[in-house]
Amino acid sequence: MFSALTPNAAAFLGGIFGILLLASLIVFGLKRAHPDKDYGELTARVNSWWVMAGVFAAAMALSPTLSLIFLGFVSFLALKEYLSLIPTRRADRRVLFWAYLAIPAQFYWVATGWYGMFIIFIPVYLFMFLPMRMVLIGETAGFLRAAGSLQWGLMLTVFNLSHMAFLLVLPKDINPAGGSAGLVLFLMFLTQFNDVAQYVWGKTLGKHKIIPKVSPKKTWEGFLGGIATTTLAAWALAPHLTPLVGWEAPVAGLLIGLAGFVGDVNISALKRDLSIKDSGSLIPGHGGILDRVDSLTFTAPLFFHYLYYLHY
Repeated sequence: MFSALTPNAAAFLGGIFGILLLASLIVFGLKRAHPDKDYGELTARVNSWWVMAGVFAAAMALSPTLSLIFLGFVSFLALKEYLSLIPTRRADRRVLFWAYLAIPAQFYWVATGWYGMFIIFIPVYLFMFLPMRMVLIGETAGFLRAAGSLQWGLMLTVFNLSHMAFLLVLPKDINPAGGSAGLVLFLMFLTQFNDVAQYVWGKTLGKHKIIPKVSPKKTWEGFLGGIATTTLAAWALAPHLTPLVGWEAPVAGLLIGLAGFVGDVNISALKRDLSIKDSGSLIPGHGGILDRVDSLTFTAPLFFHYLYYLHY
């Protein structure tokens, strides 16, 4: 099963499942010790993590092609959910076809390793084509909002997330320890770990609100504690999964911690603007797909370009 993974990446995946097993045992113990309390949401969250980790591990382990298809499908689900949330004009339904068509095109550039087209296709060609297509329809009412909303959604859910996929086609000889999958595992784990660390630090020590109008539960203590923990985790994991050395590893952790926070509150601001709690109900206990990839929409491109500049 692990033929597509280096020994380090395979061992790291095993460690993730070990953490999930421990979490399941803790939930089981809590339910036995406090049968009067409702642990339904916590159980649903842990069960969903098992499913997400299992699907992700299979995609990473079986073949690079399957991994790219999987990440492209995640982009599709994220864009579909985003478009189901924002107000769209009836006249733009034909334009949305071209937005969805951008996903296979963008991931084709990734699969072929064509960096030049990958980096400009959406923010240059598509961003000029879509408004032109809207103009040809002839509807001017709400044009600016419709064009901006669609372009921002494509930027987040397709262009930004596709950077994670491009990690899979980077030259493997530069990172013999972790391979291509190791880079994705490093990014994915630290992004999710940062979310959890900021939540735990905030719950434990949080007193001072950081942006109460956007996310009332976010605190400076959670923000700083999460970034510090993520920076240490990056320093410990980088030699086993990435080519980052010396000061490069903790800087990567700092970058992921900061970007993860901004990505999280960016989607929070979107949901508050639309007066909704969760972006969807696709993942029991977690909400929608946007609720799970919100941090990744910022960490993926920033980590990719940081790594690409230093080593590729």
